Amino acid sequence: MDLAESLSHSKWECKYHIVFIPKCRRKTLFEKLRPHLGEVFRKLAEQKESRIEEGQLMADHVHMLISIPPKYAVSQVVGFIKGKSAIHLARVYGESKRNFIGQHFWARGYFVSTVDRDEAVVRDYIQHQEKEDQRFEQLSLFR
Repeated sequence: MDLAESLSHSKWECKYHIVFIPKCRRKTLFEKLRPHLGEVFRKLAEQKESRIEEGQLMADHVHMLISIPPKYAVSQVVGFIKGKSAIHLARVYGESKRNFIGQHFWARGYFVSTVDRDEAVVRDYIQHQEKEDQRFEQLSLFR
């Protein structure tokens, strides 16, 4: 287990499992942008003094295990990452796509769960999620 982080007057270990999706789960558009998003998310998290511990960009959603200092609300950091990444994608990649508007790339909501003792389980889940989705899709072909 990692050591606790520290601020000037506190020690902390606040990790969250976060999942969010592009609006309407736009798989075709999202597939083309996936290679660029990991680094964008990491830089944006650093701006809020947060760190992405694990991440997986799936075909139609994003999983991340993120460490957020207690001075920031989870909603504030997630909103910042989603908003700024949408603006970045609109500026850099949006001109070639007519149906791509920066402020509306991500769906409004997200899933968040606190992580503590089960961190290894969450890390394993995030790392193996894509394989599990592919296996499930293969099974559904035979129904």
